[in-house]
Amino acid sequence: MKIKSSLFLLLIAFAANAQKVVRYDLYVRDTIVNFSGKDKKAIAVNGQIPMPTLTFTEGDIAEIYVHNELDGGTSLHWHGLFLPNKEDGVPFLTQMPIAPHTTHKYTFPIVQSGTHWYHSHSGLQEQIGMYGALILKKKDGDPTFRKGIDDLPAIPVVLSEWTDYKPENVHRMLHNASDWFAIKKGTTQSYAEAIRSGHFKTKFNNEWKRMLAMDVSDVYYDKFLINGQNESMANVLGKSKAGDKVRLRVSNAGASSYFWLTYAGGKITVVANDGNDVEPVEVDRLIIGVSETYDVVVSIPADNTAYEFLATPEDRTKSASLYIGSGIKQLISPLPKLNYFEGMKMMNDMMNMDGSMKDMGMNMSLQKMDMNTVMYPEITGSSTMKMDMKSDEMDHSKMDMKSDKMDMKDSKMDHSKNAIGSGDIVTLNYGMLKAPNVTTLPKDAPVRELRFELTGNMNRYVWSMDNKVLSESDKILIKKGENVRIVLYNNSMMRHPMHLHGHDFRVLNGQGDYAPLKNVLDIMPMETDTIEFNANADGDWFFHCHILYHMMAGMNRVFSYENSDANPLLPDKEWAYKKLQNESNQLHFMAENDFATNGNDGKAMAQNARWSFGTEWRLGYHYEHGYESETHIGRYIGKNQWLMPFIGFDWRYRKMGMNEVEKNVFGQSNNKDNRAVVSLGVNYTLPLLVIAQAEVFSDGNVRFQLMREDIPVSKRLRMAFMVNTDKEYMAGLKYIVGKNIGLTTHYDSDMGVGFGVNLNY
Repeated sequence: MKIKSSLFLLLIAFAANAQKVVRYDLYVRDTIVNFSGKDKKAIAVNGQIPMPTLTFTEGDIAEIYVHNELDGGTSLHWHGLFLPNKEDGVPFLTQMPIAPHTTHKYTFPIVQSGTHWYHSHSGLQEQIGMYGALILKKKDGDPTFRKGIDDLPAIPVVLSEWTDYKPENVHRMLHNASDWFAIKKGTTQSYAEAIRSGHFKTKFNNEWKRMLAMDVSDVYYDKFLINGQNESMANVLGKSKAGDKVRLRVSNAGASSYFWLTYAGGKITVVANDGNDVEPVEVDRLIIGVSETYDVVVSIPADNTAYEFLATPEDRTKSASLYIGSGIKQLISPLPKLNYFEGMKMMNDMMNMDGSMKDMGMNMSLQKMDMNTVMYPEITGSSTMKMDMKSDEMDHSKMDMKSDKMDMKDSKMDHSKNAIGSGDIVTLNYGMLKAPNVTTLPKDAPVRELRFELTGNMNRYVWSMDNKVLSESDKILIKKGENVRIVLYNNSMMRHPMHLHGHDFRVLNGQGDYAPLKNVLDIMPMETDTIEFNANADGDWFFHCHILYHMMAGMNRVFSYENSDANPLLPDKEWAYKKLQNESNQLHFMAENDFATNGNDGKAMAQNARWSFGTEWRLGYHYEHGYESETHIGRYIGKNQWLMPFIGFDWRYRKMGMNEVEKNVFGQSNNKDNRAVVSLGVNYTLPLLVIAQAEVFSDGNVRFQLMREDIPVSKRLRMAFMVNTDKEYMAGLKYIVGKNIGLTTHYDSDMGVGFGVNLNY
């Protein structure tokens, strides 16, 4: 009996200490949504968008069954979680895609707390519904429990956006430099608009330096959402009274949108970032990067009142609102529109003619100088501000600071400690974040320092690191136990939220031993930032820009632990990695055709990060006009991709008059009666975005040509011209009616005047 009693007590003790298994079943299905007044296809999980909020407590075992009822593969990535590598949810890197109409089980221990989120890592599925909140609660007796913060009522807040366009089409349009998104947003920055605003010189200088119109966000979205709605109420406050506090667990699940967060009830107190506690700091507003999370505390209003918690995308086109409380809505003033021409002027001042960034006299870091501040007209005051740069770690960021205070002339500053302008607006930046506990790495561990330059080509929408996309790079080998320090310099004109899977990293922000822990670093144009982490895991971990379309355009790397155990979910690891590389370097197709009164002109093109395959044709309706086509296969060279050598084929036929022979400016015969020749040539982008082409044909003829097809005359009117040494020339206008249609008129030296309709894809 004593033995049985002892065993029984042991079983009771074991059961009391056993980890709790928390199971979720997630059913992934195609669905139809209507966010904008139109029925569109999306993906829902358990019938809802966002996906269900998953809640665990530190110490639990997560057991998540994903039932894929789609006709294609899918996956789920647990953003910010520490877990075994094979559970990380990256197809072709940590697992194979979950096959259609099968079930996959993710199992991992919950070893942390905080606000996180989860999303599909398959293609562009995240854009159409596959994202949701992931809340990890602190366990009972946790010594880090903060009374008055961790015991507040909490509301998950998931930010996202919706486009009626298929995300694959969005990505293709970005690669093809379509104007349509700018037209929809009213941000075209044409010459007519520049003249009206007194910025003709700014526009001219912008194109002289071979830059397209500035944009703060790539994509036009039909709706912005909070918890799946453009406006939603948060009436879950129980018996709360005016003056009480509520904790908002905010996740930015947008595919490409940054959001400004403001609150009608006054100050916002930031208490956590990326699932990690920080010392509370009060601000008037903050910008949350794509894939970041922030925990903020706000005050509850009086009875019969609802304060607006406003999420405004960085391009300030629209907004989404969450109302805290119930009753009469108390709104906060909307953020004013951006001044794009002022931003363009600032960007011109930053750029050299060769496409590189100018030396501004210092390296910027950690958003202490917000390069977009100049476009925020609500911030007024002196153009000379002072920036407090107290730091004992700035050497790690390679910041050459001679003094604690620096004058930054001709720039407006957006700094945490400064009361900027008459409104005394306090804006969060990373320099304000301080961990409540020491975060230093093991001091006896070897240090490996890596440097990456974030690079990109807006004209062709290629995003890279060190001018290489993922398909051009090998895995980065690291060793377990070493401290990895990464220095990042953003040499592109867009901000990038860089996310490391499976790890938190310290952001060296001047807080010394209390540097905050994050898993996403929002790095702005011209910034140099330094992060570091202890290599304490195993396997292959993704490191990438979390703007979905940047990631899918090549801004990725993989950190691979040496001597890792084999992953049973990847039977052919080398083949899988090639698949992963190819996913972010796909060919993107475009085609257009002019149906005009004097002929039929068109072109088709397929391009990826380096290669271009293009053909164009001209067909006259009259016999004497004939037809001609040119096909070029080229490869872009250099960081700016202004140079493209190519091989080509030129095929022409035209009925010429008796004894008629055309000669080019070099006196060479250019017989078009029946011409089929091969060529070698090169395209080069000149200032003002004019394409210069030099071509040598197999018959000995040489041709030089200047051309531009997209001169923005007004919001919807584009001008084109072409002239070459074969004495051919063309001038035309196109009025953009819709995404795929325009009205055209042009004069062609061979075919005369024509009017028509342009269809494009």
